[in-house]
Amino acid sequence: MRRRFVAKRRKKKSLKKMKYIILILGIYFIYQIGSGLLIKVQLTNNNEDFLRAMMKDSNHHILYEKDQNSLLTKVTKLLTGIDMQNPEQTLETVFHYKQEPFKKESVFVQNENNNLMEEQEEMVSKETEYIKDPNSEKVKDVRVYLYNTHQTENYSMKNLEPYNITPNVMMASYLLKEKLNKNGIGTIVEETNINEFMNLNHWTVKDTYKASKQFMNQTLTKYPEIDLLIDIHRDAIPKSASTIQIQGKNYAKVLFVIGLNNPNYQKNMTVSKKISDLINTKYPKLSRGIMQKKGAGVNGVYNQDVNGNVILIECGGYENTIDEVSNTIEVLSTVITEYLEEID
Repeated sequence: MRRRFVAKRRKKKSLKKMKYIILILGIYFIYQIGSGLLIKVQLTNNNEDFLRAMMKDSNHHILYEKDQNSLLTKVTKLLTGIDMQNPEQTLETVFHYKQEPFKKESVFVQNENNNLMEEQEEMVSKETEYIKDPNSEKVKDVRVYLYNTHQTENYSMKNLEPYNITPNVMMASYLLKEKLNKNGIGTIVEETNINEFMNLNHWTVKDTYKASKQFMNQTLTKYPEIDLLIDIHRDAIPKSASTIQIQGKNYAKVLFVIGLNNPNYQKNMTVSKKISDLINTKYPKLSRGIMQKKGAGVNGVYNQDVNGNVILIECGGYENTIDEVSNTIEVLSTVITEYLEEID
């Protein structure tokens, strides 16, 4: 009788423990699903909203990283083999649908020295879209003009593609503008869609710098007091060459490009070297230095013939994330502010 009573009591304890475990697991699952839904509500689903979130919250990346690795996604994949983040794979698994592989032509042309010629990059891309400034406010005493001759050069879409977000060099310009304005440096970004402008004029990709020069000249006429004009691009090199880790944080490296086929190149060189040196003083090797270009097969001017204060910066590469670019933009904003304070 005593043994039966003890066994019964143990069984009750076991059931009680099981109930607690089930309750805890239930709460955990509800928390994960609930937090996932909250994230979905907060998460942006277009470039402008995402950029606005970046401008307001330096920890915006936590939103999509958390969602990307959610428990719900993992459990679904474990039980069904379906990856909720990969709709194409879901169609193949459930409906046996197979899509023909997409053949993408190279967007670069190689010269006889086997070097990639970025100035000949295809501008009209189905994978990226024009980005408008979500915080287009009036700026007085303009000192910096940011523009992107190749507006559709995009960065890595890892973790962002499911949300219809395509970070590109225009996003980098808007971020830099925001930080410089907060530092008291009046900054504007060229918002005109250069691709549309070229299409209206029946211009081809070789006329891209010709197009951006039109808007640069208009801006200089309107704001003759501008001290610095920066054309922001991104490079075509792999991530191993375009990224550096400093104190546990990843940064997109920068490279300054000077066209030697213009009468201002020495002034352009002086300005670029000064900013590059300031960067490397604070963050060694973050700047890859200065690349000089001239001769047949390259642009060799890059609109730097307009003004000695025109510089071209390659900010990161195509495999860099927008967070890595944003980290570098923070450095650039500090360095450019210091540079302009020095020349005052």
